[in-house]
Amino acid sequence: MATRTRRPERRGQPLSRERIVETAVELLDAEGESGLTFRALSRRLATGPGAIYWHVANKSELLDATTDAVVAEALAIEPAETPDSPQARIHAVALGLFDATDRHPWLAAQLAVQLARSPWRAVAPRIFESIGRQVRALGVPESSWFTAASALMHYILGAAGQNAANGASGPAPGLGVDRDEFLDSVSTAWEQLDPDDYPFTRAVAGQMRGHDDREQFLAGIDLVLTGITAARPTT
Repeated sequence: MATRTRRPERRGQPLSRERIVETAVELLDAEGESGLTFRALSRRLATGPGAIYWHVANKSELLDATTDAVVAEALAIEPAETPDSPQARIHAVALGLFDATDRHPWLAAQLAVQLARSPWRAVAPRIFESIGRQVRALGVPESSWFTAASALMHYILGAAGQNAANGASGPAPGLGVDRDEFLDSVSTAWEQLDPDDYPFTRAVAGQMRGHDDREQFLAGIDLVLTGITAARPTT
């Protein structure tokens, strides 16, 4: 069976770091981290590896750059409504990152690596600043800024990463069922658990059926925000 392959770019445009990063994102989306090699990147850009090394020192630097570029784009999304509302801006940040990890299956792993390995570089401060400004705008006491912003950041990246992992692995590998069928089968299995050992899990089993991941994600954000705003001083 014939397969379609992307043709290399023509040597018309000048090679730049921006073009390299943009093409690397496309390659990561198509092939994953293992498929991102300077040889494959050279073919797509119709240039030699040496020209790429002039702009990017190594694969680690390239992964950092692609992650930062995708995150910057996600955080630039403005709220659709009430743009002056801190809550709306936090929703925009959260959904921007949620959707970015969904579109780019490699992003969640790279975020985890960068936040653990080099939290002083661009990605962690960029996300933290976007969240922290809105925490401050909510009137949270300064002594609680770090804790509140950290709680939101951990929830956003954790939930978004889990959603991306679920999407990458499929709802039920090898079973040939779609998401709704898979959720229904899980709900049914939970409903049949021992009522003495799993009373809570049985009680909420029906809520799993047909739930919307993005709506559930935002509901979680609002739960965190409720706790954060409860800490505001009253006048």
